[in-house]
Amino acid sequence: MKIGVTLPNNWGVVDPRAMLLLGPLAERLDFDSVWTMDHLLNIATVRERLEDRPYYHPLSVLSHLSATTERIILGTSVMVLPYHDPVGLAKYAATLDAISNGRLILGVGAGALREEFLALGIPMSRRGELTDEGIAVMKDLWINEEPSYQGGRYRFADLKFSPRPVQKPHIPLWIGGGSPAALLRTARIGNGWHPTSISPADFLTGRNRIAELAQEFGRRPSEIEMSVRLDVDLTQDATSDALECLVAEIVDFQQVGVEHTVLALGSGDTLRLESWMEAIASGVLPAFR
Repeated sequence: MKIGVTLPNNWGVVDPRAMLLLGPLAERLDFDSVWTMDHLLNIATVRERLEDRPYYHPLSVLSHLSATTERIILGTSVMVLPYHDPVGLAKYAATLDAISNGRLILGVGAGALREEFLALGIPMSRRGELTDEGIAVMKDLWINEEPSYQGGRYRFADLKFSPRPVQKPHIPLWIGGGSPAALLRTARIGNGWHPTSISPADFLTGRNRIAELAQEFGRRPSEIEMSVRLDVDLTQDATSDALECLVAEIVDFQQVGVEHTVLALGSGDTLRLESWMEAIASGVLPAFR
């Protein structure tokens, strides 16, 4: 079992340096991965939490961490793919994969915040189509010596793309969400499944459905990494009882096939986050090493 933690790029930390120091700390504490989230606008539920406080770009944060860490995996949980130009995102992600020496996992999803889609002028009814096209465009640019794509919005040929990702055949794409469309997308083109706010029982149901669909697409289910983002209750103190409960919760997911657990530490209080990370490192990680 690999265990990672989220960084508070989405929690209004006024001093970004305090947030950025948590990445090297996670590496020193022997976490396997660090993760950032994605929204472009402080709108609707995001505004309710932050008002005008900072929500930092997920890839910018990970780019900094690529220079201040050496081994820890850098992931997005998740990029809302319809919000982003896939050509530009492919370039940014491939650059980050290169400068981090192949440590990036790009978690992507179709998005669910209606107000943000409306503000960006993106039809929410097309989010699945745009997600699929974005993945196809990025994979074509990353993999092919002579990229050539003729799709809905994007049409290109007779070009070279650089840099190419360090990871082969391409940067791992983990699919967020637990909807039927997300399960189908994972089975068809995903390198991992990355749901959140899900029970172990529902995870098992989704995992079995992905395995069934993957076989229909001629893929081995073992090719698809199983992960989950698990919310940690930071309103309580990191007591031995709280840590034991967290171990038990992770074990429950391990028993239904989770291979990589991302602990979502939902707080902008960086000192509290440091305390919890240190407690998890001493009271949780040894159970899975």
